[in-house]
Amino acid sequence: MTTTTLSPTPAAAPADTSPARGPAAARARRKRVLHWIAVHSVAIAVALLFILPFVFVFLTSVMSDSQAMSGDLWPDSWHWENYKAVFETDGFLDWWKNSLLYAGLGTVFTVCSAIPVAYALAKFRFRGRRTAMILVISTMMLPPQVIVIPMYLVWAQQFHLSGTLWPLIIPMAFGDAYSIFLLRQFLLTIPKEYIESAKVDGCGELRTLLKIIVPMAKPGIAAIALFQFFYCWNDYFGPQIYAAQNPASWTLSYGLESFKSAHSVNWNLTMAATLLVMAPVCIVFFFAQKAFVEGVTLTGVKG
Repeated sequence: MTTTTLSPTPAAAPADTSPARGPAAARARRKRVLHWIAVHSVAIAVALLFILPFVFVFLTSVMSDSQAMSGDLWPDSWHWENYKAVFETDGFLDWWKNSLLYAGLGTVFTVCSAIPVAYALAKFRFRGRRTAMILVISTMMLPPQVIVIPMYLVWAQQFHLSGTLWPLIIPMAFGDAYSIFLLRQFLLTIPKEYIESAKVDGCGELRTLLKIIVPMAKPGIAAIALFQFFYCWNDYFGPQIYAAQNPASWTLSYGLESFKSAHSVNWNLTMAATLLVMAPVCIVFFFAQKAFVEGVTLTGVKG
């Protein structure tokens, strides 16, 4: 008898769905590519919108006098001596020193005065705390032009400080409403358990502030410091009121107007001076933008 061995029936092969998947996958890939191109095109267009004015200022600053007055967008020859001519202008270095003094001391005074006040308003519980906060916020709603005349009379007649920058610097040692409000909002995000633990370990309020709160609030402190530095560096109204009669006390923001009037036909020198005025602010923001963005972001987490 012959025995026939039946081979097992092979399992049915899975249906080939690659033709079906191919067009769908291709469409998905095309959709992702188009989405990437659309998003980055908008980002590049917005970036160019902000960068092109700086590029125009820089290119004009290295042109000759004759070419700067023309419609050329690219310099025929690079005149770096324009920057040297700006620095050699009478008073320009003094304006630099005055701006550094105003911005530097103003920032230090503002930060040192805002930290304890913001800490008290954020973490202390006392009668009238809400009223004090309302008063701080209300001062931000008062335009400086309203009080400029009586303030000028006080500084000029009582303290004899007209013609200097001290009437602008000294008040910053007594707090700035916007900086106090911004830093208070940031300190509200710090859990109170850290403060309670420090007090259990024997820390007083001052030591808790310096050892616990300040290190944890570095992003918020950096944010208010940068805001104040930018404000002081770009301030035109204040130096115009208090230092206009004394050119030795002018800042860059106010002196630039005088420089532009004296070199109204030298657009290359005017652009070079403008770029030198903007450079410190751009450099400071470039190196501190991470802390700045983090501080501004976290200040609105808790109210």
